Amino acid sequence: MTEKDFIPSGYSQKVTSGEIAWRAPSNIALVKYWGKKKNQIPANPSISFTLDNAATTTSVVYTKLAQSKGHFSFELVFEGKPKKDFEPKIKTFFSRVEKYLPFLRDYHFTIETSNSFPHSSGIASSASGMSALALCLMEVERELNPKMKIDFFNQKASFLARLGSGSACRSIEGPIVQWGNHDDTEGSSDLFGIKYPYKVHKVFENYQDTILLVDKGQKQVSSTVGHDLMHNHPFAGQRFEQAHKNLSELQQVFADGNLERFIAIVESEALTLHAMMMTSHPYFILMKPNTLEIINKIWAFREANKTHVCFTLDAGANVHVLYPESERDITLQFIKNELVAYCENQQYLCDKIGFGAKKM
Repeated sequence: MTEKDFIPSGYSQKVTSGEIAWRAPSNIALVKYWGKKKNQIPANPSISFTLDNAATTTSVVYTKLAQSKGHFSFELVFEGKPKKDFEPKIKTFFSRVEKYLPFLRDYHFTIETSNSFPHSSGIASSASGMSALALCLMEVERELNPKMKIDFFNQKASFLARLGSGSACRSIEGPIVQWGNHDDTEGSSDLFGIKYPYKVHKVFENYQDTILLVDKGQKQVSSTVGHDLMHNHPFAGQRFEQAHKNLSELQQVFADGNLERFIAIVESEALTLHAMMMTSHPYFILMKPNTLEIINKIWAFREANKTHVCFTLDAGANVHVLYPESERDITLQFIKNELVAYCENQQYLCDKIGFGAKKM
């Protein structure tokens, strides 16, 4: 598939108005995407668990305009209130995808959206938010072209979501999604995410993710700024090679259920992401003291109890605690007894691996 395959040649139906809603999950990357080229193309491939409870629900009411305006016509409501500071991002997104959704200037859109988790707190709210919006717009296009096949619908939704937020392309489907060209993965693409196509051991079914909210405030550095810091980064080349190598190794890990090797790759990836930020120019430390306390507690607990609990991080202070469902009770007790004290207001979210977005 190329970009041209997503440009419609025309529509078979006329639609004057309608309302649709989608719920799209966040995702947590195991092999991290960090650094991008033009047009939201990743500098390295990545793979993620699709989450279940951490999600964005977006509804779109659309009405045909009497005549197209010279600008996009929309209003945005976030968690019940107008959100003017979100509008520039929506305008940028509409501008990027207009070529692939030529009806955008023909309608007025009322967009209402809400999260099941704190916005801008390192739980990939842009991933769930932009994927939910992309799915709603694809639903409008499906009204205009009812013969659209579901595989193409999902692929184009992922393609469009990527143009809003790179990691959003991994939030359309589940439970494991890979994005970015990778020699060892058939069908992989820089343009959209794909459902992981190879064998997955049953130990990864219902894998758990408890998200510890160490810092619920605005992220210190936006993801866009963070990705840009990879340009001319002294260690960028080695980092991109590492990501390819780890993805290849994960194929065997997923197939045979080797949790010790899974832990080693996932934790190394998390720390590498933060190492890249600490060695960029300018440099940033995104972890908080409590982040480090939690990591050390996890290491000590895993060694003492011979469990398979591990951590990963996004570009922020919050900690994703990953563990198999069979170890759920002992791990949750550990989290309540020893880790919750390091969370802001003792807040945490219990989640697990999910199966993608759902039409409401």
